[in-house]
Amino acid sequence: MTHRILFVCLGNICRSPAAEGVFRNRAPHHTTDSAGTMGWHAGNAPYGPMQKAASVRGIDLSDLRARLFTAQDFDEFDLIIGMDANNIADIEDLRPSGNTTPVHLLTEFAPQTGADHVPDPYYTRDFDGALDLIEAAVTGLDAHLSR
Repeated sequence: MTHRILFVCLGNICRSPAAEGVFRNRAPHHTTDSAGTMGWHAGNAPYGPMQKAASVRGIDLSDLRARLFTAQDFDEFDLIIGMDANNIADIEDLRPSGNTTPVHLLTEFAPQTGADHVPDPYYTRDFDGALDLIEAAVTGLDAHLSR
């Protein structure tokens, strides 16, 4: 079965495009996109240091462009994945009445890590650590969707 999955973070230049890139490499038969809860970077490519860290792992993010998450995304996607609790709250604030599209934290799919969110490497500067966590969670997400 093919799914339409949206990955969401704050600015859509680090975590969510990285998650989209990792997931589309792992499971290219699914439709993916990413968005940010804030529109500061709309139209921009992913942050250079994140692109570089992903590239070292064979993940090309250069074709992605930041965009703002909208209420319409609830109708466009089967599953919406946020990177932290603030992202989830911002996503839920835009949920249309009666909509039932599932929204989850990415780290829910990697309980073995003990992480409750993906730290924002724009601030932490730990791009490899964020990618390690994203890769573990994407593996779990892919297994979940394959059931």
